[in-house]
Amino acid sequence: MKKIIFILLVLPMLSFSQEMTNDKLQEIYTSISDSIQGNKGAWQFFIKEVQLVSFTDSTHNRMRIISPIANSNTLDDKLIKAALVANFHTALDVKYAVSEGVLWAVFIHPLRELSEHQVRDALSQVYHANINFGTSF
Repeated sequence: MKKIIFILLVLPMLSFSQEMTNDKLQEIYTSISDSIQGNKGAWQFFIKEVQLVSFTDSTHNRMRIISPIANSNTLDDKLIKAALVANFHTALDVKYAVSEGVLWAVFIHPLRELSEHQVRDALSQVYHANINFGTSF
């Protein structure tokens, strides 16, 4: 009886497991972008003139999709604070972050566990975080 319960509980999880790879990411990015450059694991692409960059690290099971928004040195404190509030309330899976003098829209996730739907949703969120920055966030 325990074996039957185990099979009934575990089997559905196995059939829906994801195994996102660099090959699958490249297919998704190519299908959704206006232009794409790079190699598997490091891409730069554009969606409606918005630049996005994606990096993966298969060894550590990580990936990120980022989009540069603005020179962070030109942003006033009120706008930076609004971005931090948006990170908490409205940015969903994407966050605003500053690195090397640039304000970025950032999505970071374990690579293998991603589904195609999650990748497409992440691309949409990063794109919209970029174009909505300073307005509706």
